[in-house]
Amino acid sequence: MTAWLTDPWQHTFMQNAFIAITLVGIICGAMGVFVTLRGLAFLGDALAHAIFPGVVIAFILGGNFLVGAIIAAIIVSLGIGAISQSGRINNDTAVGVLFVGAFSLGIALMSTQSGYVRDLNAFLFGSILGVTRSDLTLTVAVGMIVLAVLLLFRRELTMISFDRTFSKSNGLNLWLYDQLFLVLLAMAIVISLQTVGNILVLAMLVTPAATARLLTNDLRKMVVLSCLTGSLAGVAGLYLSYHQGVPSGAAVVLVSTTIFAIVFLFEPRTGAISNRVLRRLHHPHPEKDDFPASRPAA
Repeated sequence: MTAWLTDPWQHTFMQNAFIAITLVGIICGAMGVFVTLRGLAFLGDALAHAIFPGVVIAFILGGNFLVGAIIAAIIVSLGIGAISQSGRINNDTAVGVLFVGAFSLGIALMSTQSGYVRDLNAFLFGSILGVTRSDLTLTVAVGMIVLAVLLLFRRELTMISFDRTFSKSNGLNLWLYDQLFLVLLAMAIVISLQTVGNILVLAMLVTPAATARLLTNDLRKMVVLSCLTGSLAGVAGLYLSYHQGVPSGAAVVLVSTTIFAIVFLFEPRTGAISNRVLRRLHHPHPEKDDFPASRPAA
């Protein structure tokens, strides 16, 4: 058992991978709570695809694809806010327009490169085993910015997540904080790309946060539990990938989904199965409690 746990740590690429997935679990876990509370899972998926052209342009120019993705993410986020502010087009429509348009631009640019299939395939499905020290440095830097801003404006972001009308009546600039939230979300998505890829990044944002939502109603506890769940799923997924040969991104997401399923079914207070068991224990003969005894024949 000891060898099973320690063997992966003998390799530098696995050490980098463990550090990267832990960081991503913490950052996406914190952002994911606000994504789920605001019901913006589709927005996270759309942003993950809309930053595709930034990655492709970085690849064409020979630069770091994370930097290209960050630039594209900020541009798309600001574009969504600008279009939705017109009053004639709502936020969901703006997201849909830019999501499809940007992703199509990325595909068009990608098709001009002869070696795009091998090199950009990692963008779609993740390549956490290829994380370098420079990638880790960038992840730490971006992650610290995201978490610091999230902490600094936690009150405002919490208010607009629960009651936008009340927030507006208290003088909050909803557009400004929506833009801030979009940029933070885009940056969190970008630093997750190399770990789980564009296709699976939504799971790192939504699944740990959804698990935490089942466990508590306290926002602070929810954020902590979401970060812990994301990190735990990431580390366990890497062990599964190393020992069983499962693709790392898929392994991380499968572990995260399994944790969610266990909590959903067996959480003592709200679990689908545990609730039924408790009801049976308190009412062992529900048919006698629910239906009156039949009247004797006259």
